This record gives sequence, structure tokens and C-alpha cells, in this order.
Amino acid sequence: MPRAGQLLYPHGDTPSSAAHAGVLVGWRAGQPVSVAPHEPPFGELLLTGSDARHPHVLDWQCERPVALLKNVLRLTAPNAGFMTGPGTNSYLVGDAAAGFIAIDPGPDDMTHVARLWQAVRDAGGGHATIRAIVCTHSHPDHAPGAKPLQALCAQQGHTPPILGLPSASTADPRHTFHPDRALHDGERLQLTGAHGITHTLRAIFTPGHAANHVCLVLEEDALLFSGDHILNGSTTIVDPPDGDMSAYLDSLTKLDAACAHGGIDLALPAHGHVLADVRGVIARLTAHRLAREAKVLAALRADPQGNLDRWVTYAYGDTPSSAWDAAKRSLLAHVERLRKLGMV
Repeated sequence: MPRAGQLLYPHGDTPSSAAHAGVLVGWRAGQPVSVAPHEPPFGELLLTGSDARHPHVLDWQCERPVALLKNVLRLTAPNAGFMTGPGTNSYLVGDAAAGFIAIDPGPDDMTHVARLWQAVRDAGGGHATIRAIVCTHSHPDHAPGAKPLQALCAQQGHTPPILGLPSASTADPRHTFHPDRALHDGERLQLTGAHGITHTLRAIFTPGHAANHVCLVLEEDALLFSGDHILNGSTTIVDPPDGDMSAYLDSLTKLDAACAHGGIDLALPAHGHVLADVRGVIARLTAHRLAREAKVLAALRADPQGNLDRWVTYAYGDTPSSAWDAAKRSLLAHVERLRKLGMV
């Protein structure tokens, strides 16, 4: 639950009480829309405290930051596509007094990077700074913007460190990432304002989608920044050798425990709207992966001499064939996991 005073519309219903109404009101294509709990934008409306008097705009755009709380801004990169959905979400956490931490500065797109920097300047009356840049992992839609953003900051007299986990040896050599400093599992990044520490981001190592994937918890507001580990509207690709299905499932369990311990109900993913009921989402993702794995196991036993092209027709017959090329990467991750478990 966000801190008192951080909601965009604190005079209306609180997020928890509004949820009991069954639907929340947003704004799309210039018109008010009702959003039910099972629909993707529900968590975002829950977080912002949107109501009929002050509806939150749900249309995707890349030109301006979207305020999710008074201390959390999202700017979506202009890289929408099959693998990225509406685009990569970059987040700014902080305020004018304490400065900001930038999460996932996105692809090597100077227009997007400049908009991120301008969002900080606008939020801080021209005086705020970025204190740190954190990349959840090394993929090309997340980390390449870090160096250009750092350079923009340096022009104003402050060079924030780029933080994250370095690429493992299994990473695609075309997309390696070398932070200025590696994070430690459980490390806290803190912003300090006039009255002491105001924002604390805690790192949680979550390998699986990538070997160097890390999620972040904004402790004061009980929010999870889930990177590509948990998405809204799709399941993430687990692409060997840098992706590992056993590690992915183990990391889901780790995130569930962190959410239970921290009372976390909302997740801010790298693609898509804010997610509600994050522990329920984790449970459904785990069940989905294991159900898919059962199909993969059945395919391997029915066609032991087959290959990915043949097995995908068994295991992913319920998905459009246009998605099979991507699905074969996660299928391979399941095959490798089953072989390590001695099941095939």
C-alpha cells in the first residue's frame, strides 16, 4: 500500500476500498472506461487511486512520463513490438529533494534517453538529479540507454553510477552489460531528502529470464519492480543458455516469499501496465510453466527422436504458429530442465 500522501488522488477512494467496488474507472481514447479486476490495467488504476473525477489515462504513449505515484514516474520507450509489447518501461523513483533512481533506461535511443533526463528536470524544477541508474538485466531493450543517460547527467556536473549485475559468460556477446558496480543480493539503494531516508530500493537477484536479472522492491511503498521476470499480458521468454527454466521457477518462489514478507500486492513490470495481486500472478505463472512442461514432457515421450520444430507443434499447439519461433526458446529451456531432472 503506497504511503499516505503519495497517491495521485488521495482525496478519493483509497486503492483498497475502491477495489471492493469490482471495477475502477480509467480513461482511454478520450473516453472513461470501466476496468474489472481481471483486466490488465486494473492494477495501475488501483495504484494511482484513479476515480471517476480524476481518471488515469491508459493510452500508451512515449512522449511524456506517466505519474503512477507522486514519487514514481514511468516513461515508455518507443520500441513497441512482438517481444516488447507497448515498449520498454523506464521508471524514475524519487522526488525533487532526494533526487531520483532510474530503472531500466531502455534501448540505445537518444530521444527516449533525453525524455528521461527532461522528466527528472521537470519534476525537480530544473534542479533534481539522477543519483543512480539501475538495469534489471543486460538485454538490448533495457540496458544500452544507461551510458547515454549517465553522459547527460555528467554534462550537468553529476555522474550517477550504473548499477546491476554484469552479464554472465552465457550472455549473447553482442549485448553484454558491465555496470560501474555490481549490486549485492539484498542490497538497499537509498535516497535521502531533507528529513532523512525517503526512498529505499532493495535488490532481489532473480536469474531465469537472464542470468543477471535483478528485481527491485520499493520498501516504503511495498512495490515490486519486476523487470522481465513478471510481465503484464504475456509470459516472458526463457532463452538458453543465458536463460534457465529451473532458475526462473526458483526465482518466482523467491519473489513470492519477498512479497509475502513485505505485504507487496502490486508489481511494476518492464512491459505492460502495473499488475495487481502479484502473489496470485506468481502462482498462476508457476502453474502455467509446470503445465507447459507437462506438455513438453509428453511431446518428448511421444516423439523421442524429434526436434524443436516437431515438439513445438505438440507442446504449443494452443498458441498461434506465428509465435512458435519464440516459443521454441522456452521449449528448449524446458527440455534442458527435464533432462537435468532425469525425466527424459
